[in-house]
Amino acid sequence: MTKILLLSDSHSYIDDRILDYARQADEIWHGGDFGSMEVIEQLEKIKPVKGVYGNIDNAKIRSEFPEANRFFCENVEVLMIHIGGYPGRYSPLAKKEIAEKAPKLFISGHSHILKAMFDEKNNLLHLNPGACGKQGWHKMRTMMRFVVDGEEIKDLEIIELGPKI
Repeated sequence: MTKILLLSDSHSYIDDRILDYARQADEIWHGGDFGSMEVIEQLEKIKPVKGVYGNIDNAKIRSEFPEANRFFCENVEVLMIHIGGYPGRYSPLAKKEIAEKAPKLFISGHSHILKAMFDEKNNLLHLNPGACGKQGWHKMRTMMRFVVDGEEIKDLEIIELGPKI
């Protein structure tokens, strides 16, 4: 059983609430737009970080994280792309990756819109944790956490961190 904290679009912002949730996880997954190496370094001090770079991330971050990250967590294949879209409206890169081999779990960021939806056509779960940072048009800062247990994705929770003030 692996406890995952899923966040995205931190845009150089991190606070004690995010770090407290990170301490409760086994792994931290970030859907891109870290914004700064400081965010990565603070998270990596706590738990292992998997992620992708986003459109605002600099060359250093892009050298540390790929554009598309495909990996396994226990027996669940995961595909993560910052600008990935969502079922019925995938980005060109996401369409290509999913067509080659659909994962069980597809994660994207970028939109700052929290979504959890099942893609029946591709038989996969799509998650977008929204945005945990203070930059962007979203009003509520959000993240997700869930458990991967063998082949199961379960106990999905939405975390509201409060208004982005």
